Parts: sequence; C-alpha cells; structure tokens
Amino acid sequence: MLWRPCHGSECRAGGAECGCEAMLAKLDDLHVLVVEDEALLAVDLSLTLEDEGAIVSGPCMTLDAALNHSDPVDAAVLDVDLRGQPVFPVADRLARDGKPFVFHTGRADLAELRDRYGEAVPIVTKPSSPAALVQTLVTAVSAGHPRPA
Repeated sequence: MLWRPCHGSECRAGGAECGCEAMLAKLDDLHVLVVEDEALLAVDLSLTLEDEGAIVSGPCMTLDAALNHSDPVDAAVLDVDLRGQPVFPVADRLARDGKPFVFHTGRADLAELRDRYGEAVPIVTKPSSPAALVQTLVTAVSAGHPRPA
C-alpha cells in the first residue's frame, strides 16, 4: 500500500486532517481506465490504483486501444499525448458519458487543456507522487466531471 488510514504525523498523504481514510473508500471497486503510452508508468499507475482498491482497466497504450476499449469504466487517468496523438477523443467521450477523468501529463503548457475542458479540469503533472494522483482522482470522482467547452 502507498498509504492507508491516517496516522497523524506518520501519514505520507498529508497529516492528521488529510482525509486519506475517506479517500480510500471512494476508490474501492471503482473501475478506472488507465490510458498511458509509457509502459513502466502505465504499470506503476495501474498498481497504484489497484493498491487503493480500484479495479483497473487497461492500460491502453494507444489512442485506438483506448477508443476501442469496451469494458465499463467509472473514471479514467489519461496521458495527454499518446505517441504523438492527443487523447482528446477519449476525454470527449468520457465527458459526454459523464465519467470523471484526470489528465496525467508532462506538458509544460496546460492552456489547451484548460481552454478545451475548463479551468476545473483535473490535471496532475508528471512527475507526480502516487498520493497526489490518487487524491486528484478521488476529488474528480466526488465532484463530477467538467464538460468539454
């Protein structure tokens, strides 16, 4: 496990008021699609989410694989650039279906994401801590989903 119910000053997610115990329950049995083209990172993301109780679909390493993915999903973690192709068709479909997602990206310029999906779009920049990604996903699931502009 990356982190478990809060143990105050020993908590790696943020301390006594971090809320990590509540976060864990919100990922339990959640079907999460992972779309990431870097194999090691895809495996790491999948293991991180599984450690927190999620049921991981994928990882999908290409845009075509993600678009043709047919398992039901509750949420997704999306790399923005998949071997030179933007993940936007997948994000647009998720948004249309009301499914929350988090962009996980190494892009320095986030303006295109904000222009397309609004200021509230959840973005975690690479490199990131596993706890930050999990917390952002839980927040996205709890809050609903930004719609494409």
